[in-house]
Amino acid sequence: MTTHLQVVGIGAALVDVLAKVRESFVEQHPLLEKGAMTLVDAEQASHIYSSMPPSIESSGGCAANTIAGVAWLGGRGGFIGKVHRDQLGEVFGHDMHATGVTYTTPMSADGPPTGRCLIQVTPDAERTMNTFLGMSALLEPSDIDDMMIANSDILYCEGFMWDSPSARAAVLRAIDVARRAGTKVALSLNDRFCVERHLDEWKHLVSEGVDIIIGNDDEVEAFYQTSDFDKACRSAQKDADFVAVTRGAEGSTVLTRTERVEVDAITFGNVVDTTGAGDLYAAGFLFGICNSLDVATAGKLGSMTAGEVLGHPGARPARPLWQVAVSSQ
Repeated sequence: MTTHLQVVGIGAALVDVLAKVRESFVEQHPLLEKGAMTLVDAEQASHIYSSMPPSIESSGGCAANTIAGVAWLGGRGGFIGKVHRDQLGEVFGHDMHATGVTYTTPMSADGPPTGRCLIQVTPDAERTMNTFLGMSALLEPSDIDDMMIANSDILYCEGFMWDSPSARAAVLRAIDVARRAGTKVALSLNDRFCVERHLDEWKHLVSEGVDIIIGNDDEVEAFYQTSDFDKACRSAQKDADFVAVTRGAEGSTVLTRTERVEVDAITFGNVVDTTGAGDLYAAGFLFGICNSLDVATAGKLGSMTAGEVLGHPGARPARPLWQVAVSSQ
């Protein structure tokens, strides 16, 4: 019998390579665009990696980070994403299983290596990312576990997957399975430039029924093609049952069809690295929604989980997130 899951994520299965750099490193490197995620090929990834200072390597990927966060909160999470049967692929699979995530996507013995995200963290804690999707871009509709999605409360879709035709087709199949099963569909906007690349298709997707939208203020404004945040919020309320918008140090704005709630940011000491903060906010928020918390409490839980990863390098928690939630009461 398939275990009932709270949140199933579908996204890029990546290993993060994270380094602290000076501002000049980003300014002088032609392949880096400050604060953005830029796709690179294998040769470009190798060139960037060779120029990076000593780094930290850990399993990552936006949706994968979110699902790991759900599991670290004590929730039941599943993940669909593709890796190669190589060293980094083994590391990724081990980390997901060790976190308690249901992860059954078969490894591939052929094709490109496991994907990786090269992350430069400047002294202002901003992260600049270059992603080589590798095997994760070759996720196919046949890789989708229909039963896993049908037996879950929420399907969480990573926006970056639309950058690969094969992965895009896989996500669209997963959404179709979710809609037929009555599983809620959540869309992560991920990046302003990603929104701009896929705006027309995402508008159509949302018009057909997306239950939850998650993004930051810049991404949401790009989606609604306005620089007026309040106007973007009003438009978002018409499109989805729940919308969570992170706003950096200002906290977040959580919306339903009839409510707007402002949630304060929560930090635990100095902000060291913003990598994964949005992913972990999504984990806390979705966990709250699955457990029937009101939106203000779900937003606060998102702030707590995001705040935990802000205090150390890397996108994964340094301690079980349920301990963070308990200690913050």
